Amino acid sequence: MMPCRETRKWSPMAVRKWTPNRTARLPTVGAMNANALRGVLLVTVAYALVGASFTANSLLGDYPYAGGQALRYAAACLLLLPLLGRGGTAPLRLLTARHWVRLAAVAGVGMVGFNLAVLAAERTAEPAVPGVLVGCAPVVVAVLVPLTEGRRPAPAVLYGALLVAAGAFTVQGWGRTDLAGIGWSVAALAGEVGFTVLAVPVLRLLGPKLLTAVVCGIGAAEAALIGLVVDGADVVRMPTAVEAGALVWQAALATVVGFVLFYMGVQRIGMERATLFTGAIPIAAALSAALVAGAAFGLPQACGSLLVGAGAAVGTGLFARRVPGTASAAAAVQDDPCDESRVVVHGHVPAAGQPDEPRAGDGVLGTDALPRKEQPVAGAPGHGDR
Repeated sequence: MMPCRETRKWSPMAVRKWTPNRTARLPTVGAMNANALRGVLLVTVAYALVGASFTANSLLGDYPYAGGQALRYAAACLLLLPLLGRGGTAPLRLLTARHWVRLAAVAGVGMVGFNLAVLAAERTAEPAVPGVLVGCAPVVVAVLVPLTEGRRPAPAVLYGALLVAAGAFTVQGWGRTDLAGIGWSVAALAGEVGFTVLAVPVLRLLGPKLLTAVVCGIGAAEAALIGLVVDGADVVRMPTAVEAGALVWQAALATVVGFVLFYMGVQRIGMERATLFTGAIPIAAALSAALVAGAAFGLPQACGSLLVGAGAAVGTGLFARRVPGTASAAAAVQDDPCDESRVVVHGHVPAAGQPDEPRAGDGVLGTDALPRKEQPVAGAPGHGDR
């Protein structure tokens, strides 16, 4: 996480005495500030890189799968270590055993498990089937996360998620499958959701780069272990030139750049809004397949892309008007200390523009009768006097 330039502490009285101009900086539901727009851009680019990596996956069909994933994540971890800088691993001392279990789950469920589930699904189902179910991740997150936090799902985010899922279905269509293919596709959906939901509590402690480096290191170890059990001594082999290029793409761009940008975006717009942009995965996959393999990108793909864009815009509040001087109880209060307002406002604070009226129990300030409490002093204070 980037350090804040300034941190200000406000007393409750100071908050109530804000001018309307100061309070207008608070983000409202549906309103997007510059920080949120940067988060949208970061998440979109991240998912586009992941989507393009599906084309790279098709070039690794003959390479040992678990061994290839181990090489990918190990290379990504090594690439990230020099970027952490001096003292970049210091936050690891703050992690508890529960945090390490969560990190292992992120790598096992959201990375290695997700990829294994997609591979298993494609054995009996066409690639569009797991793609469509993974495209439902925004709907699951939009419903599941608020319920676990004891609040209602935000209607705008839920409607946007439904549009994104419909757009993903339109882009990819539906293919041949069986019960096993659907089951593994649901497992891939769980992995996509877990990659975000499980990582957010640790993201606050480690930041995007260190978090990505740690989960990549753990993921490399998990994939290597699976490869040794499944493939034995054939877990890795010397890749061909094409396979080496695909592995470099996956490690450097889809993992290092993609994962770091994604977690940076989650810091700015939150998990519910960030997962709205999973619709960029099938779009990027279709575009990259059209450019590299000559696949068709026709009217269904174009219409689906428009639906995905509309859903993301609705869910993130791009179409909503910003009403100056108003704040909603559901306003986005970021955990990121670098949030532009740097102020947390609680529900009992009056809305912007309202006068600070006296309330029951408020004391009235009057003149202090200090002269009546004065007592004469016999002499000047000396050593040992209180």
